[in-house]
Amino acid sequence: MSTHNIAYAHRPIPIEELADRVGLQPGEVEPYGYTKAKVTLSVLDRLRDARDGKLVCVTSMTPTSAGEGNTTTVVGLTQGLGHIGRRGVACLREASMGPVFGIKGGAAGGGLAQVVPMEDLNLHFTGDIHAIGAANNLLAAMIDASILHGNPHRIDALRIGWRRAVDMNDRALRRMIVGRGGRANGYPRETGFDITAASEVMALVGVAHDLSDLRRRLGRITAAHAFDDHVVTAEDLGAAGAMAVLLKDALKPNLVQTLEGQPAIVHCGPFANSDHGNNSLIADLVALKLGEYVVTECGFGADVGLEKFCDIVCPVGGLVPSAVVLVVTVRAIRHHGAGESLEVRGGDGADAIQVGMANVRRHLAIIATFGLPAVVAINRRPEDTDAEVDLVQRLCLEAGAPAAEIIDAFARGGEGATGLATAVVEACREPSPVRPLYSDDAPIQDKIEAVATRVYGATGIFLYPEAERRIAQFTDEGLSRLPVCIAKTHLSLTADPTLRNAPEGFTLPVRDIRAYTGAGWLVPLCGEITQMPGLGEFVAAHSIDIDADGAIVGLF
Repeated sequence: MSTHNIAYAHRPIPIEELADRVGLQPGEVEPYGYTKAKVTLSVLDRLRDARDGKLVCVTSMTPTSAGEGNTTTVVGLTQGLGHIGRRGVACLREASMGPVFGIKGGAAGGGLAQVVPMEDLNLHFTGDIHAIGAANNLLAAMIDASILHGNPHRIDALRIGWRRAVDMNDRALRRMIVGRGGRANGYPRETGFDITAASEVMALVGVAHDLSDLRRRLGRITAAHAFDDHVVTAEDLGAAGAMAVLLKDALKPNLVQTLEGQPAIVHCGPFANSDHGNNSLIADLVALKLGEYVVTECGFGADVGLEKFCDIVCPVGGLVPSAVVLVVTVRAIRHHGAGESLEVRGGDGADAIQVGMANVRRHLAIIATFGLPAVVAINRRPEDTDAEVDLVQRLCLEAGAPAAEIIDAFARGGEGATGLATAVVEACREPSPVRPLYSDDAPIQDKIEAVATRVYGATGIFLYPEAERRIAQFTDEGLSRLPVCIAKTHLSLTADPTLRNAPEGFTLPVRDIRAYTGAGWLVPLCGEITQMPGLGEFVAAHSIDIDADGAIVGLF
């Protein structure tokens, strides 16, 4: 049975009943129909003195373009914890419609390891991402209106860094001209769109502690620069209050459930290749009060999602992970060891696995750099042979992983993840405070270089002239103490998506840097990374439709 059919046939627990089971009181839950609800932030005040659960981060080796099952592993592990008598809570990001209609598909897990309602999760959900896009675009409109109506802040129209956002892959919007058609339509200038998941508003909602913190962060957003070089903020433009109003409900995390009835908190959706790639800080904080084990997803590989979780999210939120789960697949290991072919079999397949294990070893080293214990989850796919899976398991243990467990949650649900769940419980015996890569006082260039050399394995960095200019500018503006949230491809440890496995002797090219002053970090743009993806020739949207009875088909 397909992922969609499994979800469609499932009858979930009523959301109020689920909320009661996990210890939420009626006033702390705002139902959105039968199967989903918002959780009010008052629960954090009520449970302030309650003991936190153990925090488990799920990340992966460098994935293929189709992904290696981080979400499926998060859900399967949460279900597996239930099978061994532990109370788990899954924390996941919301699905952007860009990937849903693009190549990657939905973000609810798969097979018997998914969260429901799958269709709602992948299509609009509770409207959070739309609210984030609306707040982003309100600020953009108010910038242009301010210029048109006398320009009281003396904004230099050629130095407006704020871009509009839309929740769709649309490459034609990356660079564009606005304001054509005469003075009434604004000042003509070049700008563009980011996908909403890569916008600063998404980023700052993801790290805000509460509504007051959200309001402060919105006010700090750098909207533009004036002719005399001073920064013009969203607060200066009078936009921050209205933006906060649009986001007041989007700040509340969303409660849903796994197929086996465990709670799942799904909130925010920043991409790991262009943003911090984790669900919201609020989601993790709420889950830690409700569960014995909180399984949270750090998007893509340990070089992107996990690094940003450790260097940005943990310091902001005071989070202390207990263990990291590194997801690997036979497919991805062969991909990194076999050149162009993903279909290597037999003796050549074993050889490719031996070579591709260099990528797994690099990611295990990244996790060790942060001082965290690692458990490898070998996410079994239907085409994997016993010999391939056994070989990967043996090689992971030889590489120094404390444990390497096969997870077959896609086909067997929580029952297929009990071995992984047991290993994770064992790994969580002692908390493991994160060792940051750099200090706040380090110069901006040194922070970028620390990530490039200690995480990616680069020999150094190369700064394009624009990046050098930005470093000087941001240092002058007092932003040098901010952490760096590097935007680069997730398909390679380098900035070049075609370089597989564990490259050595490369430099990281930094072409530009953006300042997310509201969120609280700098975003170096490396290689050809874009914050607005495009659709390919063959995409999921081609197979998505609705039948005569109103049922959605083709969604996965």
